[in-house]
Parts: sequence; structure tokens; C-alpha cells
Amino acid sequence: MDISKIKANEVDTTYGFKIGNPEAPVKIIEFINLRCPYCKQWYEESKELLAEYVAAGKVQRIIKHFDKEKPSLAKGNVVHHYLDYTHPEKALEEMDYFFEKQDEWGDLGGAADVEAYVEEKRGLSLNPNEKEINGIIEEAGRANVVFVPTIFIGDEIFDEHITTKELKDLIEAELK
Repeated sequence: MDISKIKANEVDTTYGFKIGNPEAPVKIIEFINLRCPYCKQWYEESKELLAEYVAAGKVQRIIKHFDKEKPSLAKGNVVHHYLDYTHPEKALEEMDYFFEKQDEWGDLGGAADVEAYVEEKRGLSLNPNEKEINGIIEEAGRANVVFVPTIFIGDEIFDEHITTKELKDLIEAELK
């Protein structure tokens, strides 16, 4: 991933699901799309380590579900509109499900099929989260974030190609 054009100073914690202590010394900002297989890789490989740091009060995750115009991610955009920004822990549970079943719902015909799946399988309904979603899209535009996943920890910007050890080292360096 070419990060040379990304303006990290345009990325903040205003929009997104906030998981963990707002006073945590380390903020991890994650631009993801639920249909993206690379986002799934990042999510699954970092999940346990990040959960430990969040539970310890050392990290707060800000997860930004990024609606992308790319056709292969359109079904993820549909799912994003069903997540409840007022209940981030519940949204995190839903992310677990949607990443686990990504191929199942991702192979459905179109947006209406995905909507029906989300409503039937998870009992979710559309949420009035347009302000959040539009804020994330605008923020990504200002910051030149074009790929998912794009993750920020302090001055570091990276994608799914990070080992658990490298991730831990980045977090530990921010804690010093």
C-alpha cells in the first residue's frame, strides 16, 4: 500500500465505532469494509491482541466502516447501514458474524438480498447512521484514504500485512 499521499493529520476519532476506554493512551483508527477479504484478514489476525489491550484500558479502537464505491465492496456498504453506532460492543459482535459469514452473504445476488439476509439472520434493521457513514466518507476523502483496510496507530499507517508481533511492538512503542 502506498501511504505517501495519505494525510494522517486529517484522520481523527470523531466518527466510527469506539471500542474501549476513551482515555486509553493509544488510539487505533481502522478504515474497513465488511465485504473486503483483506479487512477480514486484519480483523481476524488482530482481534485477540487488540481485545487484550482494550480490556487492559491501554487501547481504544475507532472502527470506521467505509462505504466504498467499488462494486466488489457494495454489499459491505449495505451491511454497514444496519450497524448501530450507539451500541459499539454489539456492533463488534455483529462484525464477528459478518466477517465469519462473509462468503455466504457476499455471494448473494444484490443489495435487496443482502438486506433480507441481515434482517432475517441477525434480526437487524436499518439504523439512522448516515451522519456517521457520511462523516467517515468525507474524512477518508480529506485524508486520501482510498484502500481498506487502512489502519493508523500514532504516526504509523499500515494495512493487513502486519504480523501480530509488529502490531504489538507498535502499540508498546506508543505506550512509552
